Amino acid sequence: MPTRPALRRCALVALVVLGLTGCVAPKHQASSPTAGASSSATSDPALARYYDQVLEWTTCGDEQCADATVPLDWEDPGGDTITIALRRAPASGGSPVGSLLVNPGGPGRSAIDTIGFFRQIVSRDVLATYDLVAFDPRGVQHSSPVTCVDPAGLDELTAWVPDWSTDEGIAEAIERNGEFGRACLDRTGPLLGHVDTASAARDMDVLRAALGDEALTFLGFSYGTELGATYAALFPERVGRFVLDGALDPTLDSGQVAAGQAAGFESALRAYVTDCQAGASCPLDGDVDAGLSQIARMFDRVRANPLPTGTDRELTSSLAFSGVAAALYTQSSWPLLTQALTKAIDAGDGSVLLQLADSYYGRAPDGTYATNQNEAFSAILCLDDRPSADPADMRADAAEVAAVAPTVGQFFSYGGVSCAQWPVPAAGSLESYEAPGAAPILVVGTTNDPATPYAWAQSLSKLLSSAVLLTYEGEGHTAYGRSNACVKDAVDTYLLTGEAPADGTTC
Repeated sequence: MPTRPALRRCALVALVVLGLTGCVAPKHQASSPTAGASSSATSDPALARYYDQVLEWTTCGDEQCADATVPLDWEDPGGDTITIALRRAPASGGSPVGSLLVNPGGPGRSAIDTIGFFRQIVSRDVLATYDLVAFDPRGVQHSSPVTCVDPAGLDELTAWVPDWSTDEGIAEAIERNGEFGRACLDRTGPLLGHVDTASAARDMDVLRAALGDEALTFLGFSYGTELGATYAALFPERVGRFVLDGALDPTLDSGQVAAGQAAGFESALRAYVTDCQAGASCPLDGDVDAGLSQIARMFDRVRANPLPTGTDRELTSSLAFSGVAAALYTQSSWPLLTQALTKAIDAGDGSVLLQLADSYYGRAPDGTYATNQNEAFSAILCLDDRPSADPADMRADAAEVAAVAPTVGQFFSYGGVSCAQWPVPAAGSLESYEAPGAAPILVVGTTNDPATPYAWAQSLSKLLSSAVLLTYEGEGHTAYGRSNACVKDAVDTYLLTGEAPADGTTC
């Protein structure tokens, strides 16, 4: 997901689909994971109760479920505790070499709820070799969750169109986001101050130990790459086989992330318009620039006059952009975007764009939200990074964003309002992500990824001292399981044998 400046910033959720074709790559060797390893990773008595815990697995469908216990505050491991939920698909081969932990991104997306997705995209050989283990990070859905507002409150926030043209409008946006944060604190309690990425990465090491693995094997998409990079930086000696797909650069500040995503979505939208105009039923006339201008004018018209949708909800410009953005995550959604734009531009009907926006936010037709991903997203990002909320700074940043993304830049600006009044202190990020001594880490980047621009994969592969970069030349967010056989074979070979493709391999 991209930026929603009124409610949240740079949403990075891996919405990927299956798609395969062909090519091969040379290798590097990584160490093999060890099954049944001692779970004790520390001599600190305060931590031993977490590292030495025995998970109690119960049957849930054709999978297994368990809860792990971790400290609420890693600075006070003897204090209160929280729960991390796990769901495991046992290795189909019957003799697993270890566990493959997975994370779909967000931050805030539930891996528990998307384990079926992982069972579809991860190859049969890998599923035969590893226990596939989904876990919800702290604050997310089935683990101890962040809770903020009711569905009607989320409807209001996602539809709201702030006014950035005046200081008064900016102040109103800061206050409304502040009210949202205070509601989160009221409903969530002390946990709200401890859902940062570094704490979640420390939880992952407890999970590794409780699962009996000496090294952690991990597949992370989108924000999951930041979670994986943070784990590697904290525990480099425990890195096993790590695949980080749709990479984030964790050293970027929120302004740099917003500018990168704005440029990424602008590029993806340009690719969509090019494809649309080559077809027979595109509502966008003229050349590509003219088509982009038509979309920009649609956003302006909808901002002034929201479109009817055949429901009691109107399509605002914020929802219109969310609908467009949702369809840009994967090329298979482009025909639906054409249908949505045709209705909106030609018939003044916002119904299909609203459906896309609702899928983007996880809103069901009955008005409920399937998960707490929207609330967890804000809570995690506001702990990890606190951008400037000074109107002059935000206006300067907005001008830079508009220069690289004239069609969609307005939706990636003024992100500082989101966390300006967040009611708990920021945790910040790590000083270094070098992870010296870590086994080879496979970073995967897609050249026209809208949500995590390819440049971020390049920079993450340089930040992590042992990383190798695998490039997919194509469209869409992330590559493994939705691109081609070249990527699939390279990732599968790495997970199964430890042999990473040569740094710089392109598929």
